[in-house]
Amino acid sequence: MNDVAELIDRLVRPVADWPEPGVTFRDITPLIADAGGLAAVVDALVERAAGSGPVDAVIGIEARGFIFAPAVALRLGAGFVPVRKQGKLPGARLSVSYDLEYGTAMVEMHADALRPGDRVLVIDDVLATGGTMAAVGELVAQAGATVAGNLVLIDLPALGGHDRLGAVGCVSLHSY
Repeated sequence: MNDVAELIDRLVRPVADWPEPGVTFRDITPLIADAGGLAAVVDALVERAAGSGPVDAVIGIEARGFIFAPAVALRLGAGFVPVRKQGKLPGARLSVSYDLEYGTAMVEMHADALRPGDRVLVIDDVLATGGTMAAVGELVAQAGATVAGNLVLIDLPALGGHDRLGAVGCVSLHSY
């Protein structure tokens, strides 16, 4: 196991039966509270981003993607674009609705956040079923841009998220 995976094992707290019975939530709060842990994760994300080639923007998915994406964007010399839950952004927006286990959700991005032809990197904390990340890919396509790569701290492969992301796939720092 590599150093960053060991760090994630040590600092990410599993919370059983939250937010509902049978789910093990991966709480990244202890990791981001540790300055060395936070720096190591950002360094590892930047290193993995190199495999995506040059990017024009880094998208952070609300809410925990917001923690990592701006730091990675700065290091890559790219802009940061937030993707928010429905109703959180003013002005003209692009929207995508997607299915959840217990209903539907919607993600939104400012309509002018990306330019046609932009190459973007998408960052979130966990890849589970892949629904949110796939919806963000649809937003990027609506803007005429291209997802160059998807990055997460933690992948839960048993939930099948990679299957929803097509050829772009997703790179993770650690899998459970």
